[in-house]
Amino acid sequence: MLAGGQSRRMGGGHKFLLELGGKPLLRHAIDRLHPQLGEMAISANCDPAILAPYRLPILPDPTPSGRGPLAGILSGLDWAAERAGTSHLVTVASDTPFFPADLVERVKDAAGNDVDQIVLAVSGGQTHSVFGMWPVSEREPLRAWLEAGRSLKVTDFVESRRWATCEFDNACDPFFNINTPDDLAAAANRLREADQ
Repeated sequence: MLAGGQSRRMGGGHKFLLELGGKPLLRHAIDRLHPQLGEMAISANCDPAILAPYRLPILPDPTPSGRGPLAGILSGLDWAAERAGTSHLVTVASDTPFFPADLVERVKDAAGNDVDQIVLAVSGGQTHSVFGMWPVSEREPLRAWLEAGRSLKVTDFVESRRWATCEFDNACDPFFNINTPDDLAAAANRLREADQ
């Protein structure tokens, strides 16, 4: 789970701790992802004490930090590589509380028999580059990419590798992410409507 970013449009601070419906955004993401897979970890560069209540491993970026989501994905791949029998990492963003409840199953299905490719979620014609499945075998190519000072855009790295997409219905914008106070208000309205 990627919990980074500067949160400038929200006025700074840790966006993943903003409350939505009485609980932090990070808790929404954890609750949504937990039924879909076994082990989880949080990629974050903040003081680990802030995340202690979640009782999950905290994965800081490899040095130097500040290289965006690709660095967080690399930390996740390194962590996954240490887990016996783990061949893939699934990534989600902590500021996207409504991502699909069947994300993991769907991206696995999209890989088909080609389990060595990256699979990214797509909806409404947009690629959601931090929602996907990454073979652990991609960690050294990604490390080399970052160490070479290449582009920090996730899609630039992905497009240099073997990859596929997994299409999701965009009727209710499952990858709506919260970047501004207006987005947070819209998410609160959506949550209230879902509870009615």
